Amino acid sequence: MKPLTEPEIRAAFVNCTKGEASRLNVPRDLAEQPWEDLDFLGWRDPQAPDRAYLAAVIDGRTVAVALRSSGAASWQARRSLCSLCVTTHTGGVSLLVAARAGKAGKQGNSVGAYMCSDLACSLYVRGKKEVGTKLHESLTLEEKIGRTIANLAAFLAKVTA
Repeated sequence: MKPLTEPEIRAAFVNCTKGEASRLNVPRDLAEQPWEDLDFLGWRDPQAPDRAYLAAVIDGRTVAVALRSSGAASWQARRSLCSLCVTTHTGGVSLLVAARAGKAGKQGNSVGAYMCSDLACSLYVRGKKEVGTKLHESLTLEEKIGRTIANLAAFLAKVTA
């Protein structure tokens, strides 16, 4: 992924107002991010644990979305599967919900997906970050990366449709 700047990220939000995008917390360590290992930049808001954000470059266009998660529930301690990177975690997957862009979002419509709670899908796929037990897959690393990007693009398409 190409490195993104704070102004690029703020301008790319599709499901919140410009004012909301200007006030949300963008990671301060953008220069230190492992951009070459990222398919998208995902982060949690340190001041609001139920808020998360992700920014990606899809078809040459930067798209960012604001996400919400529910509070911790007892079911989250079970083994779960991330719908983006297809990594299994014990308690490390959350239902993240994005308001749809445009009129649909203003009417309260949203799209949800189960994702790695820390949004580090790219690092899990590449083996840069470990989970407890890893399932064996016969896919190559490039195929796993392609699957993650395709799953992310499908989620973002639902948000922006």
